[in-house]
Amino acid sequence: MVKRIGGIRRKTRYKLRKQKRNKGKISMTNYFRSFSAGDKVYLGVESAVQKGMYHPRFMGKSGVVKDKRGKCYGVSISDSGKEKILVVHPVHLRKA
Repeated sequence: MVKRIGGIRRKTRYKLRKQKRNKGKISMTNYFRSFSAGDKVYLGVESAVQKGMYHPRFMGKSGVVKDKRGKCYGVSISDSGKEKILVVHPVHLRKA
């Protein structure tokens, strides 16, 4: 088999880029957001924080918070009819 070169950030030059007006320090309110089980959330990458970042293929999807796992949250999404649970840091989530 062929050995694949590159990792999770492969081919994401523009996808994980910040817009010009959003560059700079991230706000602490976004970093320490809290969610409860059953909340609907949108997935949106904060590229300045690599911890708890999900795979870029799930960018822009919406899901439901299932539980809290340490500092992160377990978010259930539907991917091609299958339920998947992503472990995501709250800085990458927005309330729906």
